[in-house]
Amino acid sequence: MKKLLLFFLLLSQSILWSQTVLNSALLNLNKPLENGQLLNAEDVKTHEVYVFASDNKNINILKYNKSLFLANQMKDTVRVEKNKALMGYSISEDGNPTLYWDSENHKNIQLIKYDLNAKRSKALNFDFPANTGTIITSFQKNNKFYILSKEKDQEHLLLFEFYDGKCDIKMFDFSTFIFQNERNQRLSFSALVQYHYPIETIDSSDFSPLDKTEKKSKMYVMNDQIVLTFDYNTKRTQVFTLNLQTSEITEKIFEMPVPKILSTTNSFYLENKLYQISSNSEQLLFNIQDVDSGKNIKNISVSKNDSITFKNSPMFLQINNERLQKLKTTSKFLKQLSTVNSAISAFKNKGLTFVTFGGFASYQSVGMSFNYGSNGFENVQNDSKIVFFDSSLNSDFDFVKNDQREPLAIDNLNYFMSKTKNITLPNILKLKDFYALGYYDLVSKSYIMRKFTDGFIDEDPGNSIMNKAQFSKSMPLNRN
Repeated sequence: MKKLLLFFLLLSQSILWSQTVLNSALLNLNKPLENGQLLNAEDVKTHEVYVFASDNKNINILKYNKSLFLANQMKDTVRVEKNKALMGYSISEDGNPTLYWDSENHKNIQLIKYDLNAKRSKALNFDFPANTGTIITSFQKNNKFYILSKEKDQEHLLLFEFYDGKCDIKMFDFSTFIFQNERNQRLSFSALVQYHYPIETIDSSDFSPLDKTEKKSKMYVMNDQIVLTFDYNTKRTQVFTLNLQTSEITEKIFEMPVPKILSTTNSFYLENKLYQISSNSEQLLFNIQDVDSGKNIKNISVSKNDSITFKNSPMFLQINNERLQKLKTTSKFLKQLSTVNSAISAFKNKGLTFVTFGGFASYQSVGMSFNYGSNGFENVQNDSKIVFFDSSLNSDFDFVKNDQREPLAIDNLNYFMSKTKNITLPNILKLKDFYALGYYDLVSKSYIMRKFTDGFIDEDPGNSIMNKAQFSKSMPLNRN
């Protein structure tokens, strides 16, 4: 099964997407399906946009001004070893980018600094300290590049901050905190994030699909802090705030809504609010808590005999990539939900918070395959199951009916991707008022950037489309 699923709930017969071609540039990458890598980036200070597109021979850099007109470009020889992955970028004060390439053994990275005006580059190497251990994730924030790792055999996280050819290392020490499950069994922080529940990086500014949010350990990156949430204990959510300036760690505990029978639980963090879900075959519980004050903002309880009055979509079940099935009763929905890991996802758009309730599970099944003249062999395949419905909250955290909402920009983008051929190396960049999809077109051998906005472009405003997952951003690599 593909890691990221794409769900389209077509609520009418004809759908058109709102999109515009912003620009295109001939690149002619060498075997892009095998060798290609592509990354879009925005300078958060000037709002200029960069495109980095490479094959095994050359790197192409396109720089667009804030109006997205081509302002500069450069082509350079790829100086990195074979099989190096483009992890991310940083942008210096003078507007010149630095690219970061991961090594095959993850022991070091190569930095390439570019001078776009002089059309030259400089290569630097950075070797990780021996105690670095497993790299958890990498990300960009405020034009800087970060790598978060689990310090080897220690109860620490290490954060590497790269900017303008320099690296600052910060340590977050978890040795004084207690980690234990609902049976009061102790876990070490090292075992928790390295073996049992690897950390999943969540971008809460976009919709996060349930196959990401069902993870028990999640990380949210803010301007000056990182928030870690742990839901391995079914009775509570453990929230840590990591201050990027002082390396201070703050812990808060939020009790889960308590059901009558054993349940699966999870949470989602958005704008300093913690959304928690607890579910089993008899009951669905949901609450919202304020992370700063600990105040309980909202509580919802639904039993199998109730109608879910706050849903804005049908209740759906999908197994693998088969056709979506509608679940007609709450009882059937909860029965299916009890067979997967509960999950919740939320994001804001135009004053509303869109919430997806549900769950996801992936597993392997083994069957027998037979060829003529053979006794057969085991055929292992990856399977998946997802259950979900949608709701909307207003600014007062009241559920609102939104059955015929207009499609969001990300809906339109995903629909375009699902219907368009010859696209490879897709990369999504969220700008102020729209999404920019950059990709390499295999037919025209060009880089193309398209703009996607909210809303319809056809004459019938009753048409609507909703999606439950989005294409993976080819941004920094997430390695668990």
